[in-house]
Amino acid sequence: MHALFVGGVIDNKEVDLEDGRPPIHYPPNSGGGHPRYRLHFVGEGDGGRAVFAVYGAPDLADDEVERVIEERAYARRFDATPKRPPAITGAPALS
Repeated sequence: MHALFVGGVIDNKEVDLEDGRPPIHYPPNSGGGHPRYRLHFVGEGDGGRAVFAVYGAPDLADDEVERVIEERAYARRFDATPKRPPAITGAPALS
């Protein structure tokens, strides 16, 4: 799975993550007390498998993250549907 970043010092960068459910924050546990990137969307491919996770800088508004996701065409690039993660929306967990 690919972690994709919007805003901040690592804007437009990618990091490979293990398959499965992406962490809510990246890095998952910095221990430094600094704001971390927050998970905004998970791109689901065939069979509901998570193929990308989009993280937004701590000070970036949700609508700006959404605009950048569309501008960068992550859904088309990964042939996946971006969805808000369950931990944020209260939706059932991704399988």
